[in-house]
Amino acid sequence: MNGDTSPNPESFGSRLGRDRNTGSIRTNKLVKIGLPIFVLMLLSAVTLGWLGVKAASIKAELESATALIPVLKEEIRASDADAAKVTAAKLREHTSAARVAADDPIWMLSIGLPILGPNLGAVSEMARSADDVAGLGISPLVNVYGSLDWDTLMPNGSGTDLRPLTTAAPTVASAAHTVRASSERLQDIDATMLLPQVADPLRQAVQQLNEASGALASAADVATVAPGMLGAESAKSYLLMIQNNAEARASGGIPGALAVLTLDNGRLSLGSQSSATGLGSVSPPISVDAEQQHIYSTRLGKYMQDVNLTPDFPTAAATAQAIWEKKTGQKVDGVLSIDPIVLSYILQSTGPIAITGDELDVAKAAGLPVKLDGNNVVPTLLSDVYKKIEAPELQDAYFAGVAREVFSVLSGAHGEAQGLISGLVRGTEEGRVLIWSSHESEQSVIANYPLGGAISGPSVSPAQFAVYFNDGTGAKMDYYVKRTVQLIKKCPVDGYEQTVVRVTSTNTAPLDAATSLPSYVTGAGMFGVPPGTVQTNIVSYGPAQANVESVTIEGQKTPFAPHRHASRPVGTIAQQLAPGETKTVDFTFGKIVQHNEPRLIVTPTVQAVKDVILTTENAGCPEAE
Repeated sequence: MNGDTSPNPESFGSRLGRDRNTGSIRTNKLVKIGLPIFVLMLLSAVTLGWLGVKAASIKAELESATALIPVLKEEIRASDADAAKVTAAKLREHTSAARVAADDPIWMLSIGLPILGPNLGAVSEMARSADDVAGLGISPLVNVYGSLDWDTLMPNGSGTDLRPLTTAAPTVASAAHTVRASSERLQDIDATMLLPQVADPLRQAVQQLNEASGALASAADVATVAPGMLGAESAKSYLLMIQNNAEARASGGIPGALAVLTLDNGRLSLGSQSSATGLGSVSPPISVDAEQQHIYSTRLGKYMQDVNLTPDFPTAAATAQAIWEKKTGQKVDGVLSIDPIVLSYILQSTGPIAITGDELDVAKAAGLPVKLDGNNVVPTLLSDVYKKIEAPELQDAYFAGVAREVFSVLSGAHGEAQGLISGLVRGTEEGRVLIWSSHESEQSVIANYPLGGAISGPSVSPAQFAVYFNDGTGAKMDYYVKRTVQLIKKCPVDGYEQTVVRVTSTNTAPLDAATSLPSYVTGAGMFGVPPGTVQTNIVSYGPAQANVESVTIEGQKTPFAPHRHASRPVGTIAQQLAPGETKTVDFTFGKIVQHNEPRLIVTPTVQAVKDVILTTENAGCPEAE
């Protein structure tokens, strides 16, 4: 029939077949595309889960290792070598497990991924560094420490076997190298793109390794030079200066009692004793470089009492050695310096000393203590001796007797090594223990540390300020002066840092000091200073290349003497304080090119250093427009 529009079964079926075939093709394509994506997503999820497991494991192991560090420190402090070895072994187990987890193949492959990869790489480096420090640093050190008996290694009257210390030196040096290398590896990691969960532990690890690296480097240096300085190869003699803080000098106080200490394979013996006054003057004076002579006068090389008008201990010590050898004919290998405050630290460990011999009669007659301990030794030696013994020669005899008794305790002390070391370390940290060696190989090591007392060189921080005090009264009035020193960071000028060094001093002597204190204490006006008044030459150093811009007293500008010492700016003024009087001096330093955090050094006085140095103050600066 014409016009029939009913469907054609064949054509319909053909189209249906074609549609079904097309759908099958499309489905196959989707399957082929979707299956790899699904597998990839599944693998990614598994990988991320695996990485999460490994990350949790590394974190747990490193935290467990970190928790053992205080335990290990305490065991070492208590000289419990056996317990320290067990703890070190446990610590190594944890760091080794963390390293194994970080070396996992999937973890290592994932380090190449963007964003996540750098974080995984940083964690790996932390795990490896921790294991290197534990295995190549801590474990060998603990084993070496167990072989050292510090009580027998301390110099004493009968000598000691220094071979264990000599044997330990290479191990300590190797451990120091390992820790330094680990620290440098972690410092090379760019933390700017890391997640906080990784960046923060990384910063802490770098800080801790830096501290450990410095300590181990020091230990390695000590292990290297100490045997020789203790006389392991040949006997060494040192001039011992006890600085008297009652009459200020830049490095502490006037050199009072003098003695020669000899060390022969750890055997400590006391030789000649004298006093700075007893040596008299030197003519012609010992040559001192023109720069320091210009600041501190020719007295540096003329009188033993004045060798430390300069704060540069290598200069003072070399001059003291030359004066001693010229006046006595006795050669010495170096100079050691301590003060009565260090003696108080030592006596807190060893217990009191008893005054004996002729000095006992002197003490009884003057009403001085016949036993000195950590509490009374400072006021006795720095004040009461001058109040109660008028004759200078009897004062010197008393000091010599005290030095002899302290030496007797040190040379015979056993079982007190930890306390003695603690006291000496405390004194060193406060600048009260200073060492200089005439042997270049030893001095080159000493010069790297603050106990060398240098005003320039590797031991001096870039932005270091300093305030030194030199007595101008010619007496023992500094016992009564209380001081504070503070850095005040001002607003930069023309891009340069600017800092004020503020020195506040108070004369706490009694108002009637002119008559109530002995003339030997007040000076009796011998050098033009009224009795009871204290005159002090205040010397302030700034960082290298800076300038001393101005000096004010109580806010009013005052003339001052500007100098240069080893490229450092120096400002000097003379100040007088009547009894009860307080004055504040501000030294303003400008053109400071260093942007490091400033550090402050002061002359160690009768006061605790922590009471003298105040916290640095930051002056508020207006925001740049």
